Amino acid sequence: MADKLIIVESPAKANTIKKFLGGSTKVVASMGHIRDLPKSKMGIDIEHDFEPEYINIRGKGDLIKSLKKEAKQAKKIYIATDPDREGEAIAWHLAKILEDEKDKIVRVTFNEITKTAVQKAIKEPRDIDINLVDAQQARRVLDRIVGYKISPVLWKKVRRGLSAGRVQSVAVKLIVDRENEIEKFIPEEYWNIYANLEDMKTKKEFEAHFYGKDGKKLEIHSNDEVQEILDNIKNAKYIVTDVKKGEKKRTPAPPFTTSTMQQEASRKLGFTLKKTMSIAQGLYEGVKIPEKGTVGLITYMRTDSTRISEEARAVAKTQITKLYGENYYENRYYKTKKDAQDAHEAIRPTYIDIEPDSIKDSLTNDQYKLYKLVYNRFLASQMAPAIFDTMNVNIKANAYDFKANGQTLKFKGFMTLYVEGTDKEENEEEGMLPELVENQEVKLKKINPKQSFTEPPPRYTEASLVKALEEKGIGRPSTYSPTITTILERRYIEKDKKQLYPTELGKVVNKLLTENFTDVINVEFTAKIENEFDEIAEGHEKWKKMIREFYGPFEKEVEKVEKELEHVEMVDEVSDVKCEKCGRMMVYKYGKYGKFLACPGYPECKNAKPIIETIDVPCPKCGATVQIRKTKRGRPYYICENNPKSCDYISWNKPKVGEEWNPEEKEEFEKTEKTSQKKKTTKTAKTTKGKTTKTTKKTTTKKATSQKNK
Repeated sequence: MADKLIIVESPAKANTIKKFLGGSTKVVASMGHIRDLPKSKMGIDIEHDFEPEYINIRGKGDLIKSLKKEAKQAKKIYIATDPDREGEAIAWHLAKILEDEKDKIVRVTFNEITKTAVQKAIKEPRDIDINLVDAQQARRVLDRIVGYKISPVLWKKVRRGLSAGRVQSVAVKLIVDRENEIEKFIPEEYWNIYANLEDMKTKKEFEAHFYGKDGKKLEIHSNDEVQEILDNIKNAKYIVTDVKKGEKKRTPAPPFTTSTMQQEASRKLGFTLKKTMSIAQGLYEGVKIPEKGTVGLITYMRTDSTRISEEARAVAKTQITKLYGENYYENRYYKTKKDAQDAHEAIRPTYIDIEPDSIKDSLTNDQYKLYKLVYNRFLASQMAPAIFDTMNVNIKANAYDFKANGQTLKFKGFMTLYVEGTDKEENEEEGMLPELVENQEVKLKKINPKQSFTEPPPRYTEASLVKALEEKGIGRPSTYSPTITTILERRYIEKDKKQLYPTELGKVVNKLLTENFTDVINVEFTAKIENEFDEIAEGHEKWKKMIREFYGPFEKEVEKVEKELEHVEMVDEVSDVKCEKCGRMMVYKYGKYGKFLACPGYPECKNAKPIIETIDVPCPKCGATVQIRKTKRGRPYYICENNPKSCDYISWNKPKVGEEWNPEEKEEFEKTEKTSQKKKTTKTAKTTKGKTTKTTKKTTTKKATSQKNK
């Protein structure tokens, strides 16, 4: 009999914390949620004040029996699910399941899975925070009501199988609105004039750009305006009128929040949000390392805070001074944004002495990349600023002004270790200008006018969409990844070279929702709802009151739309590919494994074929075209068009120009796919075995009853 029973969500997390506790403690996993709303119906009792109808999740019967058995034998039960609202809700559901042992149940949380944090949590148990549970219930109930009320409207008015969600629909709206901006955008002409100049003393050349006239900025919009300026400075002397030297400091970015980690992993590593969060979850719950056992490598990865503990600051200082010297350290505090929950610290390594390269062999390649990103970002956040020497020069050519700027890096500081990525390319090292002085004449070597046109706003990427959602107050750290994953899976948007496009279906659904549910599907309402969830979490508002106030007007809106809205005709997007069987232009369709081409003459003509994507790099082995294909799980890979006929090139990695073929890439591909298939087969076998056992039990019972009756 165990003195203590600790319940966590996952086996990995259980394995990590087992080693911190004595032999009289048992650690078990609930495998995530135990109870939830039913899948087959709304599960909200509208008539009885929106009471949720929770049921035990299908397939968890044996696990629940096991948990009850373990709970009965333990003297004390600690529910140690994740330290957020969802984790609190799981803890509450577990307590409901184990209600017979309620006097023994307490709640514990820890932001990092270390011996100190876990043991401290066990010594300081608390009750389940019902305010956090209610905030999660409010989100779940509201989203269920919106989904179950609006989705049938889409089925009736557009087509069967469609669905809508509160946050997801607003995310789609942002992408559609951006696409509309791009389509309506009219480019405007503008010009720049660059002057290549030479310091006549040192013979060093540098570039200056046109600024304006008589000290005032002047924009150039046509070739005629350019020509007028060029005519007026044709024989002009270029005189230095002002020289300013200075120093510029650049400070490091704060340690990661969920949002910034997702953005940076997308920019620097090419990870999707879903992949980033999956890897981060594994790093948090624990990775097996030789001589150390299973170790949680990072702190909790769902957070909107940039705060770090004093203990973490102390170890960061020790590590920085050891690796780089005292002049590279600077104690920094970062302001957390005003509407952040600030429930946890920023994301950081749990053990600063476990450097990424020292455990590289114990991690997968993706785990290593993300851990290194988190590790370096945290350490850099406590380092000294980078220092640049700057020089800004004003040059006169008759009445016209040219400006030249230069900067060189004097002290690298935090940039020795890490520089935050951006969506635009930045030139840190512009180069220093020659030592110019006021009233000095410089020689014109070449004048270069350049025509440009304004560009439309860029399409969203996963990273920039998360940034926009966060800035507008839509969703919270735990919702960004599932939101974007959902709208991709529903085919409301597509992703091409990281850019997010609305599909025709997405545009139609967005138009219907935004025109008919204006009070629900808009940015301001969604942000307001998020703030109300926060109010509930802090105990300032009752969740059922909030749902009541929302439901009345919403229900009337749904009834009105159902009566007044006409059916919307969905037209398939036509491709430029002709059906070789009947001559019609093929259309784009969506299936289980994504987009494909189909003949619109179905069922008379049943011709269909996959869309073949290619890259502009030839096959490293035979020089033929390389195609991009996807596994059944949606992971892209690269394969020669001649495979398997005359070439066996296949790889997870995109080939580079001039790169020689490495047969190990093929072996890695086959090994990964074999493992994936093996897992799938094992899972299927387990499911089949379970079904067979249940069937056998039923048959045996039936026979026994029949025999008894006889």
